[in-house]
Formats: sequence, structure tokens, C-alpha cells
Amino acid sequence: MPLQDLTPQLRTRLNRMEKTVGWFVFLATILMVVGFGYYIYQTAASKGWFVIKAPFYTYVNSSDGLNVGDPVVMMGFKVGEITDIHPMPPGDRHNVRVKFEVKDNYFRYIWLGGSYIKINSGMLAGRQLEITRGTNGPAICVTQPVLVFSNLTELRAKVAAEPDQWQLSQEVFDSQSNRLYQAYEFLTESNLNIIAALKPDCIYAYNNREKDEHRVVASWNFHRHRYENFHEGSEDAKLYALEATPIGDQVSAMVNQVQAALPGILLLTNKIAAVLDNAVLVTSNLNVTLVTANNTLAAAQPLVTNVAYITGELKDPGSPVLWALGTNGNAQIQGALANVNSLLANTDTNLAALLINLADITGSLRAQIGDNTNLITGINKTIVDTDDMIQGLKRHWLLRSAFKTNQPPAGKK
Repeated sequence: MPLQDLTPQLRTRLNRMEKTVGWFVFLATILMVVGFGYYIYQTAASKGWFVIKAPFYTYVNSSDGLNVGDPVVMMGFKVGEITDIHPMPPGDRHNVRVKFEVKDNYFRYIWLGGSYIKINSGMLAGRQLEITRGTNGPAICVTQPVLVFSNLTELRAKVAAEPDQWQLSQEVFDSQSNRLYQAYEFLTESNLNIIAALKPDCIYAYNNREKDEHRVVASWNFHRHRYENFHEGSEDAKLYALEATPIGDQVSAMVNQVQAALPGILLLTNKIAAVLDNAVLVTSNLNVTLVTANNTLAAAQPLVTNVAYITGELKDPGSPVLWALGTNGNAQIQGALANVNSLLANTDTNLAALLINLADITGSLRAQIGDNTNLITGINKTIVDTDDMIQGLKRHWLLRSAFKTNQPPAGKK
């Protein structure tokens, strides 16, 4: 039915429906565009498109096991990926150059001291780049742009106008190559005077309040000991690689060692077989020995029985005496002990009687001496006269030689 043939009421309702459908299509389109944009944003965020990345490169002996897109790890975390692998030109001392990117904030762990690349080999296939965390020194990549001042007057003015904001982007050495200042040293009037006395061509410095929010702008130059801004054609930041021996080479070396040791292993198995044969012979001899020992034990069984009986008899009180003297030995010992006891009793009695008799004798002698007082005097006089007679005989010329005496010393009589 043509539209002009519709009634005004139907035409009005149809116009309203068209407007409603148009708004629905418009809103659905907007929602679809917004959803698609959100999906793209989330995908980009997950892939790190909005994250600052620091470009690095290193040299390896072989690209075996390395592929573009492989992850780069640090401390067990995925911090970036390999972006390019290509061989070096003929005549170059390096074999393969590997480029990779490290995301923010992990590239801030990569410092001059302690950071390098480890090439880890997998057990089956593939290799992986691992970055070690820095321990000291300046960071390899920074987001603060480096300014070069050939006129120290300008730098002095900036330091005076903005104190505690300007820092060195280089290391400063004296004429004897001794390092006076390291990177990140805050610039002051005093150390600027010392640097000016060295008459450098220029000074590399940066303002710590200014940085690029979207990219890495400078990297450390190992040979010149300073930061240099990235520019068209400049190289990425370099990291040295510590490449381990591939698993295939290690397995090959292990196989070679096994092949070299195989003759010795076979010789060892022969010796083990000989030892087993000797062990069999020893066990057979041991069986014969055990049989002989069993027979010996059977023959010694009566002896063991008799010894057990004897020890059982010796456990009773007085058993050793009964075995030594017989059954009458105990009665004989008892009689001998009775006789000895009687003898000791008689001895005590006789000794007492003897002491009594001696006391009587000495008493009688004392009484006789008391009654005869001249007896002691006569005995004493007899002794004195006998001594005088002996002394007279000594002085007689006939008997003088018979009584030789020692001559008195000179001067004494």
C-alpha cells in the first residue's frame, strides 16, 4: 500500500516508529563503537602499548633457541620481549645481535653495576634471556632529558635559580683519572668551581623535575662515562651477555664422557662378576664350616651339661670345702677348731700362772736386797778394785803391748 494512501493516524504512528528505530540504531552504533574502542584499549594495555619501554641490545654466539617475541624475564617476572634477531656482518667480532625491550618500571632496576644478560638453556629446547638486577651505579636508561652546557655561566645561573634540582649526568675525573664526582651528584656553587678548575669542554646535567612521560630519552655510554640522549640513528642501550653452554653441547659432552668411561665400566663389571664368584665360593665354604661347627657343638653338649651340673653344685654354702675334703672334712675341721680353742684357753691359764710366779720371784729378790744393804756396797767396791787392777796391768812394761790404746792428740794429756 502506498504511503499516501494511509490514513493520517497510521502515517503519524509510522513516523514515530521510524524515529524510534533510528534512535535505537544510533544508540546501538554508539555502544558498539564504545565497546570496540574499550576492547582495543584493553588489548593495547595488556600488550603494553601505553607503557614506557626501554630498548636494549646484546650479542650472543648463536641464535639457536631464540625467537622474536620470546619473553625476557627478571627476578622471575616477564619484563619484556625480544624484538629483533639478526647476524652481524662478515668480519665483525660478534656473531648475532639480539634486540629486546624492557617495560616500565622494570628497566629502572637495570643499573651499570651488576646488571647483565644470562642466556638460560631449557631442558628440551629453546633458550631464554634473563636480566640480573643492578646493585650499584647509575641506571642504564632514564626518562630525564640530558642538557649539555658548554658555558658554565649559564649552568651556574640555573643552579642558583633552581637549587636542589640540577644533577650531573656524567662522571667527572681529574687529570690523574681519579673520579671526583659520579652521576646524580647534586650541583652546587662549590663543586661547580672545582669542575670549572678542570676546564672541561662541556658539562652534562639534567633537571630532576623534568622528565618524559612517554618514552626513554637517554642511555648510559660506557666508554664516555655519561648519559647521551637518543636521536635518529643512535644505538640502543647495551647489556653484556653471559652465555651458558647449550644443553645439546652438554649432552654431547656427557655422551663422550660415557663412551670414554665405557671400557672401564665393562672392566668393572668383570671384576664385579669375579667378586660374585668368590662370594659364592666363600658361602659354600662357610656352609661346610657351619656343618663342622654344628657337629662340634653336638660333641661338646655333654661337656656343657657337666659344667652346668658342677656350677650348680658349687652354688650351695660350703660346697667348695665338701669338694676338696670330702664328706668327713667338715667334722674334722670342727674337731681341729675345738682343740685349738682348748689350747688357747690353757695357754691363757698357764701364762697367768707364769706371770704370778715371776712376780713372786722378783718380790723375794727385792726383799733380800732390802734386808742386805751391804750387798750393793760390796758389789760396787769389787767393780772399782777390778778396774784399778786392770789399769795397773796396762801400765806394766811386760803387758803394755797387750793393752794398746790410742795416743792422745798433740797438746792434750
